Amino acid sequence: MVKIVVDCFGGDHSPEANVDGAVRALAEITDLSLILTGDEEKIRTCLEGKTYDAARLSIVHAPEVVGVDEKPTDVIRLKRESSMMKAVKLLREDDEISGMVSTGSTGALVAAGQLRVGRIRGVIRPAFCPVLPTMTGGVVGVCDSGANVDITPDHLVQQAIMGSLYMQYVYGIANPRVALLNIGVEEEKGDDLRKETYGRLKTLPGINFVGNMESRDFISGDYDLVVCDGFSGNVLLKSTEGTALELLKKLKKEIYSKGIYKIGALLMKKMFADMKEFMNYQNYGGSVLLGTAKTMVKGHGSSKDTAVYKCIEQAYKMGKYDLNEKISAALPKEE
Repeated sequence: MVKIVVDCFGGDHSPEANVDGAVRALAEITDLSLILTGDEEKIRTCLEGKTYDAARLSIVHAPEVVGVDEKPTDVIRLKRESSMMKAVKLLREDDEISGMVSTGSTGALVAAGQLRVGRIRGVIRPAFCPVLPTMTGGVVGVCDSGANVDITPDHLVQQAIMGSLYMQYVYGIANPRVALLNIGVEEEKGDDLRKETYGRLKTLPGINFVGNMESRDFISGDYDLVVCDGFSGNVLLKSTEGTALELLKKLKKEIYSKGIYKIGALLMKKMFADMKEFMNYQNYGGSVLLGTAKTMVKGHGSSKDTAVYKCIEQAYKMGKYDLNEKISAALPKEE
């Protein structure tokens, strides 16, 4: 049985989305048990009328909520009764709990991961690894997407190792193709950081390094994992998402501009619906904070029940396949 704790408050649609996602996860994953943290009365209200295995679900009362504008260090010191910090405390102290899911404050979650949960032995800094859909129907991960801005080649090498194992075991990609985000595909391109990292990744055992990648090819389907610093990764991720959303808006506007376009769109209604579903980030879960001693998954603040379910599924698979142990074993050992 894999046990996960879910912070039920902090997101835009909390606690309803968190509870509904948890109930769905219990229904679809039979060897999963969940602990929900938050205002117990409100959580039980959300559970009314729903069918679930009560033996695999428990609630820990936490009356406080972490706001998105609160300083992470203040949250850790002063918000110990919050749903997030109660979940973190359970994660840290209960050996049976393998991971947690939260749609709350990113900064507070990262700080709690570093200061309360700790790192896998040998990890320099944990890194976020979200995924996006590709044009070939798969997914591509980006590591890091915002946890670390100032980094070294050592960080990037570790991100390649952690991210590659994550894509392999959670998404079932055999021998993931790993690329380094750069301003050109040639080996000599980029600054000293990228050049040194390229040389190290090229000879790193166990990593299927396929070279540099330009941002325009991010969702082409030619790569399974993109390694980069947190600043570049965050820009890459949000630029890709923003471009896709604006193109959809433009397409919709053009369709409604002429009657003949509307007729054509009616005939292609199913195709447009499939495209919208394909690009819906709610279907791809959250960002796993790779490198923490126990699994932490950060869902988008606007996550609905499907996204919360996917986040729980990510945390479940990491626990099921003992991914943190695999990461620890794969990291280069100090001589």
